[in-house]
Amino acid sequence: MYLPEHFAETDSARISGVIASAPLACIIAQTEAGLLANHIPLLSKPDGSLIGHAAKANDMHRTILDGQEVLAVFTSMEAYVSPNFYPSKQEHHRHVPTWNYVTVHVHGTIRFQHDRQAKHAVVGLLTRLHERRVNGDAGWKMGDAPADYMAEMLENIVAFRITPTRIDAKSKLGQNRDARDYDGAIKGLRASGQTRMADAMQQRAARLKNGAQEHAGESLKPRPPAHR
Repeated sequence: MYLPEHFAETDSARISGVIASAPLACIIAQTEAGLLANHIPLLSKPDGSLIGHAAKANDMHRTILDGQEVLAVFTSMEAYVSPNFYPSKQEHHRHVPTWNYVTVHVHGTIRFQHDRQAKHAVVGLLTRLHERRVNGDAGWKMGDAPADYMAEMLENIVAFRITPTRIDAKSKLGQNRDARDYDGAIKGLRASGQTRMADAMQQRAARLKNGAQEHAGESLKPRPPAHR
Protein backbone atom coordinates (compact mmCIF):
# COMPACT_ATOMS: atom_id res chain seq x y z
CA MET A 1 0.00 0.00 0.00
CA TYR A 2 1.22 3.50 -0.81
CA LEU A 3 1.76 4.96 2.65
CA PRO A 4 3.22 8.46 3.01
CA GLU A 5 4.49 9.03 6.53
CA HIS A 6 1.92 11.74 7.32
CA PHE A 7 -0.95 9.33 6.53
CA ALA A 8 0.47 6.36 8.48
CA GLU A 9 -1.71 5.21 11.37
CA THR A 10 0.41 3.88 14.23
CA ASP A 11 -2.02 3.96 17.16
CA SER A 12 -2.79 0.33 18.03
CA ALA A 13 -6.15 1.18 19.61
CA ARG A 14 -7.35 2.97 16.48
CA ILE A 15 -6.09 0.12 14.28
CA SER A 16 -7.99 -2.40 16.42
CA GLY A 17 -11.02 -0.13 16.25
CA VAL A 18 -11.04 -0.27 12.44
CA ILE A 19 -10.98 -4.07 12.46
CA ALA A 20 -13.74 -4.21 15.08
CA SER A 21 -16.01 -1.62 13.45
CA ALA A 22 -15.54 -2.81 9.86
CA PRO A 23 -15.22 -6.61 10.18
CA LEU A 24 -16.11 -7.44 6.56
CA ALA A 25 -12.59 -7.90 5.19
CA CYS A 26 -11.48 -8.53 1.64
CA ILE A 27 -9.10 -11.50 1.81
CA ILE A 28 -6.70 -11.56 -1.14
CA ALA A 29 -4.35 -14.37 -2.13
CA GLN A 30 -2.19 -15.36 -5.07
CA THR A 31 -3.17 -18.76 -6.49
CA GLU A 32 -2.17 -20.83 -9.51
CA ALA A 33 -5.25 -19.45 -11.28
CA GLY A 34 -4.33 -15.85 -10.42
CA LEU A 35 -5.45 -13.45 -7.71
CA LEU A 36 -8.35 -14.61 -5.54
CA ALA A 37 -10.46 -12.23 -3.41
CA ASN A 38 -13.25 -13.03 -0.97
CA HIS A 39 -15.27 -10.75 1.30
CA ILE A 40 -15.58 -12.44 4.69
CA PRO A 41 -16.31 -11.08 8.19
CA LEU A 42 -13.40 -11.62 10.56
CA LEU A 43 -12.98 -11.42 14.31
CA SER A 44 -9.77 -10.37 16.03
CA LYS A 45 -8.74 -12.62 18.91
CA PRO A 46 -6.83 -11.39 22.00
CA ASP A 47 -3.62 -12.87 20.57
CA GLY A 48 -4.04 -10.74 17.42
CA SER A 49 -5.03 -13.58 15.10
CA LEU A 50 -8.08 -13.22 12.85
CA ILE A 51 -10.70 -15.95 12.64
CA GLY A 52 -13.53 -16.54 10.20
CA HIS A 53 -15.26 -19.15 8.11
CA ALA A 54 -16.22 -19.72 4.48
CA ALA A 55 -18.62 -22.00 2.68
CA LYS A 56 -17.14 -25.40 1.91
CA ALA A 57 -18.30 -24.79 -1.68
CA ASN A 58 -15.97 -21.78 -1.80
CA ASP A 59 -12.76 -22.96 -3.48
CA MET A 60 -10.55 -20.72 -1.33
CA HIS A 61 -9.68 -23.58 1.05
CA ARG A 62 -8.63 -25.68 -1.93
CA THR A 63 -6.82 -23.06 -4.04
CA ILE A 64 -5.05 -21.28 -1.15
CA LEU A 65 -2.36 -23.45 0.37
CA ASP A 66 -2.36 -24.06 4.11
CA GLY A 67 0.18 -21.67 5.62
CA GLN A 68 0.19 -19.39 2.57
CA GLU A 69 0.45 -15.62 2.89
CA VAL A 70 -2.78 -13.68 2.43
CA LEU A 71 -3.81 -10.05 2.76
CA ALA A 72 -6.94 -8.98 4.67
CA VAL A 73 -8.13 -5.44 3.89
CA PHE A 74 -10.44 -3.56 6.27
CA THR A 75 -11.90 -0.15 5.35
CA SER A 76 -13.90 1.64 8.02
CA MET A 77 -14.86 4.88 6.26
CA GLU A 78 -14.32 6.82 3.06
CA ALA A 79 -15.54 10.11 1.60
CA TYR A 80 -15.10 12.26 -1.49
CA VAL A 81 -13.52 15.66 -0.82
CA SER A 82 -14.37 18.45 -3.25
CA PRO A 83 -11.93 21.31 -3.97
CA ASN A 84 -14.88 23.62 -3.23
CA PHE A 85 -14.52 22.71 0.44
CA TYR A 86 -11.20 24.58 0.68
CA PRO A 87 -11.42 28.36 1.35
CA SER A 88 -8.08 28.92 -0.41
CA LYS A 89 -9.53 27.51 -3.64
CA GLN A 90 -11.24 30.85 -4.23
CA GLU A 91 -7.87 32.59 -4.03
CA HIS A 92 -5.67 30.51 -6.34
CA HIS A 93 -7.70 27.50 -7.63
CA ARG A 94 -4.69 25.23 -7.09
CA HIS A 95 -6.69 22.27 -5.76
CA VAL A 96 -8.07 19.03 -7.21
CA PRO A 97 -10.59 16.51 -5.84
CA THR A 98 -9.40 13.78 -3.50
CA TRP A 99 -10.72 10.94 -1.37
CA ASN A 100 -10.26 10.53 2.37
CA TYR A 101 -10.35 7.07 3.89
CA VAL A 102 -9.25 4.88 6.80
CA THR A 103 -7.97 1.38 6.05
CA VAL A 104 -5.98 -1.42 7.65
CA HIS A 105 -4.04 -4.06 5.69
CA VAL A 106 -3.21 -7.22 7.64
CA HIS A 107 -0.61 -9.49 6.04
CA GLY A 108 -0.48 -12.97 7.49
CA THR A 109 -0.49 -16.74 7.03
CA ILE A 110 -3.75 -18.64 6.82
CA ARG A 111 -4.57 -22.06 8.26
CA PHE A 112 -7.81 -23.86 7.46
CA GLN A 113 -9.65 -25.87 10.11
CA HIS A 114 -12.05 -28.64 9.18
CA ASP A 115 -12.84 -30.11 12.60
CA ARG A 116 -16.29 -29.53 14.09
CA GLN A 117 -14.93 -27.99 17.31
CA ALA A 118 -13.08 -25.22 15.49
CA LYS A 119 -16.04 -24.48 13.22
CA HIS A 120 -18.47 -24.41 16.15
CA ALA A 121 -16.19 -22.02 18.06
CA VAL A 122 -15.79 -19.59 15.15
CA VAL A 123 -19.51 -19.44 14.40
CA GLY A 124 -20.33 -19.07 18.09
CA LEU A 125 -17.91 -16.18 18.64
CA LEU A 126 -18.92 -14.29 15.50
CA THR A 127 -22.67 -14.66 15.97
CA ARG A 128 -22.54 -13.81 19.67
CA LEU A 129 -20.68 -10.57 18.97
CA HIS A 130 -22.89 -9.37 16.12
CA GLU A 131 -26.18 -10.57 17.57
CA ARG A 132 -25.48 -8.68 20.79
CA ARG A 133 -24.78 -5.55 18.77
CA VAL A 134 -28.05 -5.88 16.87
CA ASN A 135 -30.42 -7.55 19.33
CA GLY A 136 -28.83 -7.26 22.77
CA ASP A 137 -29.90 -9.94 25.24
CA ALA A 138 -32.52 -11.19 22.75
CA GLY A 139 -29.85 -12.07 20.19
CA TRP A 140 -29.98 -15.30 18.19
CA LYS A 141 -27.94 -18.20 19.60
CA MET A 142 -26.75 -21.35 17.92
CA GLY A 143 -28.88 -23.30 20.40
CA ASP A 144 -32.00 -21.66 18.94
CA ALA A 145 -31.67 -23.81 15.82
CA PRO A 146 -32.49 -27.55 15.79
CA ALA A 147 -29.38 -29.62 16.53
CA ASP A 148 -29.54 -31.58 13.26
CA TYR A 149 -29.92 -28.38 11.23
CA MET A 150 -26.96 -26.74 13.03
CA ALA A 151 -24.83 -29.84 12.45
CA GLU A 152 -25.65 -29.69 8.73
CA MET A 153 -24.75 -26.00 8.54
CA LEU A 154 -21.41 -26.60 10.29
CA GLU A 155 -20.66 -29.47 7.95
CA ASN A 156 -20.97 -27.07 5.01
CA ILE A 157 -18.36 -24.55 6.18
CA VAL A 158 -14.59 -24.38 6.71
CA ALA A 159 -13.06 -22.38 9.54
CA PHE A 160 -9.73 -20.58 9.27
CA ARG A 161 -7.27 -18.50 11.25
CA ILE A 162 -4.95 -15.79 9.93
CA THR A 163 -1.79 -15.15 11.95
CA PRO A 164 -0.57 -11.60 11.21
CA THR A 165 3.00 -11.05 10.11
CA ARG A 166 2.70 -7.34 9.27
CA ILE A 167 0.06 -4.64 9.64
CA ASP A 168 -0.06 -1.46 7.55
CA ALA A 169 -2.65 1.13 8.54
CA LYS A 170 -3.56 4.39 6.84
CA SER A 171 -5.72 7.29 7.99
CA LYS A 172 -5.89 9.70 5.06
CA LEU A 173 -7.66 12.60 6.75
CA GLY A 174 -6.29 15.68 5.02
CA GLN A 175 -3.12 15.91 7.11
CA ASN A 176 -1.40 17.60 4.17
CA ARG A 177 -3.77 20.60 4.31
CA ASP A 178 -3.26 23.80 6.27
CA ALA A 179 -5.55 24.52 9.21
CA ARG A 180 -7.95 26.75 7.28
CA ASP A 181 -8.51 24.27 4.44
CA TYR A 182 -8.64 21.37 6.91
CA ASP A 183 -11.48 23.08 8.77
CA GLY A 184 -13.14 23.85 5.45
CA ALA A 185 -13.02 20.16 4.50
CA ILE A 186 -14.67 19.22 7.81
CA LYS A 187 -17.48 21.70 7.20
CA GLY A 188 -17.91 20.61 3.58
CA LEU A 189 -18.02 16.92 4.50
CA ARG A 190 -20.55 17.55 7.24
CA ALA A 191 -22.73 19.60 4.90
CA SER A 192 -22.65 16.82 2.30
CA GLY A 193 -23.76 14.20 4.83
CA GLN A 194 -20.34 12.61 5.44
CA THR A 195 -20.58 13.05 9.22
CA ARG A 196 -18.39 10.04 10.17
CA MET A 197 -15.46 11.36 8.17
CA ALA A 198 -16.02 14.91 9.44
CA ASP A 199 -16.10 13.62 13.03
CA ALA A 200 -12.91 11.60 12.51
CA MET A 201 -11.08 14.64 11.16
CA GLN A 202 -12.38 16.84 13.99
CA GLN A 203 -11.29 14.28 16.59
CA ARG A 204 -7.82 14.13 15.03
CA ALA A 205 -7.54 17.93 15.22
CA ALA A 206 -8.62 17.85 18.88
CA ARG A 207 -5.99 15.20 19.70
CA LEU A 208 -3.28 17.30 18.08
CA LYS A 209 -4.43 20.41 19.95
CA ASN A 210 -4.52 18.61 23.29
CA GLY A 211 -1.11 17.09 22.62
CA ALA A 212 0.34 20.49 21.81
CA GLN A 213 -1.15 21.98 25.00
CA GLU A 214 0.29 19.14 27.10
CA HIS A 215 3.71 19.64 25.50
CA ALA A 216 3.54 23.39 26.15
CA GLY A 217 2.55 22.76 29.76
CA GLU A 218 5.50 20.43 30.26
CA SER A 219 7.91 23.01 28.85
CA LEU A 220 6.63 25.66 31.28
CA LYS A 221 7.21 23.54 34.39
CA PRO A 222 10.07 24.82 36.58
CA ARG A 223 13.17 22.71 36.22
CA PRO A 224 15.55 21.88 39.07
CA PRO A 225 18.79 23.89 39.04
CA ALA A 226 21.67 22.21 37.27
CA HIS A 227 24.45 20.87 39.48
CA ARG A 228 27.77 22.46 38.88
